[in-house]
Amino acid sequence: METQCLQVEVTDHVATVTLNRPPVNAQNTALRLEIAALFDSFNDRDDVRVAILTGAGRVFSAGADIKERGAIDAEAGGFWQHSRRVREAGNSIRECAKPVIAAVNGAALGAGVSLAASCDIIVASDEAVFGMPEIDIGLAGGAALINSMFGKSVGREMFFTGKRLPAAELYRLGVISACVPPDELMPKAREIAAEIASKSPIGMRYAKMSYNTIETMPPRDGYRFEQNMTHALSKTEDAKEAQRAFLEKRKPAFKGR
Repeated sequence: METQCLQVEVTDHVATVTLNRPPVNAQNTALRLEIAALFDSFNDRDDVRVAILTGAGRVFSAGADIKERGAIDAEAGGFWQHSRRVREAGNSIRECAKPVIAAVNGAALGAGVSLAASCDIIVASDEAVFGMPEIDIGLAGGAALINSMFGKSVGREMFFTGKRLPAAELYRLGVISACVPPDELMPKAREIAAEIASKSPIGMRYAKMSYNTIETMPPRDGYRFEQNMTHALSKTEDAKEAQRAFLEKRKPAFKGR
């Protein structure tokens, strides 16, 4: 699909998606619609097994484009349509059947943090910072996603004060998987992506579906759900091939079915 605000490259089953809306990758309606359409398309593409989301320039995303706020209430239903677009941009990433890695190259603020939080795995440059400045610009969104990343005290302090945390602190807290120098960020993201892409495509679909579903379940119900997924997966050709390869001490040849 053609995009104006995103750069997309697919190599070796890895889609690299770059937010490209200078100067700070602020999120407007066009960008959000493109994100939702692109990540929805990945669900049906056999050439994509995992995606990396990053930003062009020195900023991952500075958040919402405040210039659009004035026009939101111009027509009846405008606010509600805007809110739906904001939600669905993140939901398209979270609900994408393929794992998504956020490679946070610089500041991730407000809706920028929300995009990163929607991804399955986060790696960041040691120059990146994360913050929720909504309180300072008359907004109050994003707490649900912040809550999924941080504990109660840290999350609320960020939300109530607009405090920014460096990537190194998020790594110390176990919120992100890696904090590396800028020139090592994309190689690190690609390393993780390549490992994921080497797995069974259908097995990875089941794995992400399971992880997303159990997040809101009590442990007993969640484990039962996972067992049901394992039973369904065990009947696929890829699962049988994985077991044969394990016993024969060789690499599996997955077919995605």
